[in-house]
Amino acid sequence: MTSTIAVEAVDLVKRFGDFTAVDGVSFTVPTGSVLGVLGPNGAGKTTVVRMMTTLSVPTSGTARVNGFDVREQPDMVRRSMGLTGQAATVDELLTGRENLAMIGGLYGISRRALRTRSDELLAQFSLTEAGDKVVRDYSGGMRRRLDLAVSLLTSPPVLFLDEPTTGLDPHSRNELWDVLRDLVARGTTLVLTTQYLEEADQLADKIVVIDKGRIIAEGTPLQLKDQAGSASVVATLTHAHQIGPAREALAVTATEIFVDESARSLTLPAGGLADLTRVAQLLESGGFEVDDLSLSRPSLDDVFLSLTGRRTTPTDDTEETQP
Repeated sequence: MTSTIAVEAVDLVKRFGDFTAVDGVSFTVPTGSVLGVLGPNGAGKTTVVRMMTTLSVPTSGTARVNGFDVREQPDMVRRSMGLTGQAATVDELLTGRENLAMIGGLYGISRRALRTRSDELLAQFSLTEAGDKVVRDYSGGMRRRLDLAVSLLTSPPVLFLDEPTTGLDPHSRNELWDVLRDLVARGTTLVLTTQYLEEADQLADKIVVIDKGRIIAEGTPLQLKDQAGSASVVATLTHAHQIGPAREALAVTATEIFVDESARSLTLPAGGLADLTRVAQLLESGGFEVDDLSLSRPSLDDVFLSLTGRRTTPTDDTEETQP
């Protein structure tokens, strides 16, 4: 069964006693796209993923993966998806190739097909040379790549990634991002939970922001940034003594100008590139020397701050302890 909608959450609710971890979450993910589920630690992101991957039964509502209902067709859902959790689940005492063989055997893949598929995945994730080394000698980034490879043994059309880069250094995180971009280019649909604002900005076609179990905003990264306020033109002058005259010169194009004398900068509200060009012309005609001139949009961190009144604080802890 195929659909133009690969993943759908329909009013998902999960309660643990009197505690409501997820409260009416709904969204759709088109085939071949990336949904970023963004929120702070404890927001309910992992609980949503557990319900959508049949690891936890919804209190109410449902979800569909590749057209199959998680309540009525859990076996078909599991055949249609892969899952990579917050911590790598590979066996450290086995080699990378042995890990693939063990999981492939559980899936019932024939030995010949498994050898071919393992070679393909090790090459795809740049692990060919490390394939015969024990996993305990792998770096954190290598373990996460192997974990992804294992989840893709059966070539699932949908992949759920729960905090996939938590604990990785920046280099390993960038490497994993490249791998994920390649998967999407090959047609895989991704549902990615993350606390990292940059990660959502880099990878997601659409973002849903969850806080206290509810969706509080959704849209493309650019749409969400626009909700946090307008863009700004930031001009950094070479000479501090020109700050006052430059402010007067720019007053013809902006009524509100923020001046930071210690940084020799002036910040003006802007609607787009036309305003950047206008400021550049005014500064040039006034004979002001400029070190830097840029158009700055609100970041996803600004979005989250405007929505919740606080910034996200990524940690290495698991997301929520379920009563």
